[in-house]
Parts: sequence; C-alpha cells; structure tokens
Amino acid sequence: MSDIKLLALDLDGTLFTTEKTVSDENKEALQKAREKGVKVVITTGRPLKAIGNLLEELDLISENDYSITFNGGLVQRNTGDILDKSSLSREQLADLHTMLDNTGLPTDILSDGIVYSIPSGDRKSQYHMANPLLTFVEVENFEQVPKDIVYNKVVTVTDADFLDKQIAQLPEWLFENFEAYKSRDIIFELMPKGVHKAFGLNLLCNHLGFEASQVMAMGDEANDLSMLAWAGLGVAMANGVDIAKKTAKAVTTKTNDQSGVAEAVKRYILDEVE
Repeated sequence: MSDIKLLALDLDGTLFTTEKTVSDENKEALQKAREKGVKVVITTGRPLKAIGNLLEELDLISENDYSITFNGGLVQRNTGDILDKSSLSREQLADLHTMLDNTGLPTDILSDGIVYSIPSGDRKSQYHMANPLLTFVEVENFEQVPKDIVYNKVVTVTDADFLDKQIAQLPEWLFENFEAYKSRDIIFELMPKGVHKAFGLNLLCNHLGFEASQVMAMGDEANDLSMLAWAGLGVAMANGVDIAKKTAKAVTTKTNDQSGVAEAVKRYILDEVE
C-alpha cells in the first residue's frame, strides 16, 4: 500500500508532451491519485501565468491546491495566495546581467508574469518562442529595468549549442553563489543560492505537515535534481537527462510523449503493476 501523500510534478518534458499538452492517460491517473487523497502539486520553473489553463484542466483550483513556481522561489495556493517567496536583489541582478553580457548571452529578468529582455550585442533572447504565454518587455540596457518590482529569477535563452559553449566559460563564483542550471536545452536559469524545487517543496510540506518520505517527485532536467534527490521517491522520466536518471530512485520506461507520468502513478501510488 502506497504511503505517498504528495506528488510533485515538473511540466516540460514530464507531465507535458512535446506539444505542451497533458494526455488523457495522465489526466486519468492523476484524478485517481487525488481520489486516494494524494495532493498533486505542479512544481515548475514557470510562473503560474505561464501554464495557461492547466490548473483548470486538472481541476487543481481550490484553496487546498498548491503549486511550487519559479523553481521553488514561490510557494502558493493555486488561488494565488502566496505562502513563501524568495527573490533576487537589485545588486545580484546587476552582477548576473554583467556576467551574462560579458559572455555574449542575453538576459531575461522575470517578475511575476512579465519578462524584461536585455540583448547582448546583436544576440536577442529567444524566450518568447520558448514560452509565449508570458508578457515580454524589450529594454536596451539594465538601467531600463524597473527598480520597484520583485526579481523572481534570471534566465538566458538562446541556441542550444551556443549556450553550452558559453556556459562552459562562466566563472566559478556564479555556481558558488547562485543556483545555476539548465531547465531545457536552450534555457539556463539563475536563482538565489539555496532556492530550488526541493527548497519550495520542503516549505510546502512543513505547511501541510508532510515528511519528505511521503513525497514522490517526477522530473527530467537539471533543475529537477534537488527534488528528485530530496523526495522519498524521486522518479526520472525515460526521456530525462542522464544526471536526472542517476539522481532518481526510479526511472520510467515511458517518455513524456508516452504518458510516463501515468506509468509511475499507477505503479507507485495506485499499486497497479502494468
């Protein structure tokens, strides 16, 4: 009998298909898990505004439904009520922009559902293509970024090969002082040190009275590593990066396009062996 009380789900490459949809098989499995009393928690690098009508689609819209957004930077009810939040300072922001710009990488600064995009030379951000649900504001330089807003996170989005080449040139202090990882082949994310998906999940579990041992987390990318390691049962997707598979305690046999989430839910929560 499963003792899992909370299912933490990454979106891109995990719950979402390549077409950014949720399969009927995944929906059915999640509904059955909820009927067993398991809380389904979306755990994503995105803000809520960037997941469209997903919460309505999965019927996760009550004040007892929760999401971890901005890679753990925001713990909130799906009604919008914020339980915990972490953010970057203006000084940290300036350091990150300078470092990215010196490496030829564009800077995207997220504040809730708004993205302030700063090019690096002729290279502009491709973030609007990766996540069109956000509101994009193009600015020419750092000084044009508003001072009286919350800075949730910084990302840089560009061609995958160029991104990997430039990441290899980034200074060691960046990785020592910030959470820095790829969330997709074209997206590199930067968060305050210690703020990651496991951090957000731990805050939520403290609020709900759950233990890490009662959590099952599913993901596929480097920004999922913290929760895959922290959860009692970390499950990596068959399509996940190698480090995710090595970190997790289990790996699905099916990909995100084959309803791998449903496979894991049936096996570990519903006790149905396929």
